[in-house]
Amino acid sequence: MSAMIPAWVGGRLQPVEKLEVHLRGLKHKAVSVFVTSGEFVLLQQRALGKYHTPGLWANTCCTHPNWREDSATCATRRLDEELGISGLRLRWRDQVEYRAVVGDAMVEHEVVDIFVAEMDRHQPFVPNPHEVMQVQWVRRSELTRIIAAQPALFTPWFKIYVADFAAQIFDTAPSGQTEMKKANVLPKAGPVESSEAEQGTLS
Repeated sequence: MSAMIPAWVGGRLQPVEKLEVHLRGLKHKAVSVFVTSGEFVLLQQRALGKYHTPGLWANTCCTHPNWREDSATCATRRLDEELGISGLRLRWRDQVEYRAVVGDAMVEHEVVDIFVAEMDRHQPFVPNPHEVMQVQWVRRSELTRIIAAQPALFTPWFKIYVADFAAQIFDTAPSGQTEMKKANVLPKAGPVESSEAEQGTLS
């Protein structure tokens, strides 16, 4: 694991190797994306090969920008790399901070830029199996109930987002909102259809 991500060391933002950041519990920059389709939000189950929280469910995409990479570029890049989704118009919603233990002596202490994007949930796409086990469209109104019923299935940060930051993510965006418009490129064709995604294990 050699990715260098922006982290604060001694009060200064500097590039630090990603695993070191989490083992030291350093505060660092992060990006989270929530793709919605009307009342539904797309969740992903993290691949078993992930270096922490493998097999747990999280929001559509959660990641770290590379050193000197802006958050919007990172969000667009990782949506494509993880889920094969491109061409969406990302809207910045807010910046939030949280700290959570994620297992194996690692800590996520993130300052997160939150983005949302709308897509047709019937539009197919091809998740990267090295990143994502499966996906599921879930009604936003059901998130709190589902997490309360099966909390062990979800990543710590996703539970924090739903409990503490739902208004910033899903309600009216704060003033000064910016939009990142990308080329109108359709997501890659593939086998994941909405009707299949909704047959997942969350209920």
